[in-house]
Amino acid sequence: MTKTLYVPDHVAEAKSSVASAYVAADEKVLDPSLLEESLQERLPQPTGWRILVMPYAGRATTEGGVYIPDAVRDREALATVVAYVVKLGPLAYKDPHKFGDDMQPWCSEGQWVCIGRYAGARFKIDGGEVRIINDDEVIATILEPDDIKHV
Repeated sequence: MTKTLYVPDHVAEAKSSVASAYVAADEKVLDPSLLEESLQERLPQPTGWRILVMPYAGRATTEGGVYIPDAVRDREALATVVAYVVKLGPLAYKDPHKFGDDMQPWCSEGQWVCIGRYAGARFKIDGGEVRIINDDEVIATILEPDDIKHV
């Protein structure tokens, strides 16, 4: 039995094929045109009062040179309290009721911070994980991530 697909004339006459609107299932991204963008631009953009952070994964080797397995590093990154601030949302630290009249941000892009152990929404990306946390979930700022020891 043959099936016929009826489409409007303007669709049938279109120069681009409908197949070009789809991406192969084995592709890593839904929109191939994003491959030209830098990784920074392809990361999730925090909205409102949220902050995009990357949890600290720790060192690949101990001070003595012993290799730490990826499974151990992944487990520690999941429960880490240390993160790198990638982006601030447009309303981060702008609520005078929470942060006072001077509204000084508690952190800025490019800083290391301490956050709650399981704070934020987690997103897997190529090469790791990012989290989006609320602006008031930043506990402290730190200079070096290795200064905070994992428990």
